[in-house]
Amino acid sequence: MTVGEVTSVLESFAPLGIQEKWDNSGLLIGSPDSPVHGILVGLDCTPELIDEATACGADLVVTHHPLIFGGLSHISPDDPVGLAVLKAIKAGISVYAAHTTADKAAGGVSWEMARRLGLQDVEILDPEAPGVGLGVVGNLPEPVSGEEAVMLVKERFGASVVRASKPVGRVSRIALCGGSGSSLIEKARLSGAQAYVSGDISYHHFFQGEGFMVMDIGHFESEVDIVDNLFSLLRKNFPTFAVRRSDALKNPVYYY
Repeated sequence: MTVGEVTSVLESFAPLGIQEKWDNSGLLIGSPDSPVHGILVGLDCTPELIDEATACGADLVVTHHPLIFGGLSHISPDDPVGLAVLKAIKAGISVYAAHTTADKAAGGVSWEMARRLGLQDVEILDPEAPGVGLGVVGNLPEPVSGEEAVMLVKERFGASVVRASKPVGRVSRIALCGGSGSSLIEKARLSGAQAYVSGDISYHHFFQGEGFMVMDIGHFESEVDIVDNLFSLLRKNFPTFAVRRSDALKNPVYYY
C-alpha cells in the first residue's frame, strides 16, 4: 500500500478543496508513492508522536493539526516543530494533516462534539456547500437550566474547567464548534441556540445579551475526538492493516 492510497481515503471524507485558505492540510512530509507498512493517528504531530511511530513501526503519521503551519524560516532540533520534521525525515515517516478539512466535513470535529452531548436534529451552523461548513447546532433531548448545561458540558467533555458567560435560564438548543470558534458566536446566536460551546474564546466575547451564553471548554477538549474518528475511518477501509491510535494524546495546556 502507498501513502497516496491512504490519503485518498482520508480525502474522500475530508477533501483538501474545502480547507480554509490559511490552512495547510494535506501531505506535509513524504511522497504519495512511498510505501506504507503502518499508520499512527494522533492530534498533534509532536516529536514524541514521531518517536511513538518509530517504535511501533508506523511509516505514516496522520494528525488533525498540521506539523508545518506557517512558513519555516529554519529547521532546528532546538524547536519542537523542527525536531519533529528532522525525526520524521530521518525515520522515513510521511506526515499528513486533516485540519480544517476535518473541521468542515460532515461527521467531522463539531459533529463529534454533538455526539458527546447527545444532540438531536444536528445541522451545520455555518454552511458553505451541501454537507460542508464550520460548526453544528442541535437540540438537547430535554431542556435544562443554564447552570445544568454547564455541568453537562463539563462532564461529557471531561473538562477540568469550563469558562462560561452568565448562565441563561433555559437551554434547549446548543451550537458547537471545535477549536478556535469565536468567529461563529453571532452565527450561533442567530441559529436559535441559547448556548454556544467552543474553545479559545476571548474575554470580551463573554459579554453576551439576555437569553444567550457562551462556554469555552478548551481547544484540546473540543477536538480530541477527531482522532478516534480518523482512526475508525482508516480501520474500516484497511481492516487487515496496521492502524494504531496514539497512546499518548496530550493536552499542551496544564490546569492548576
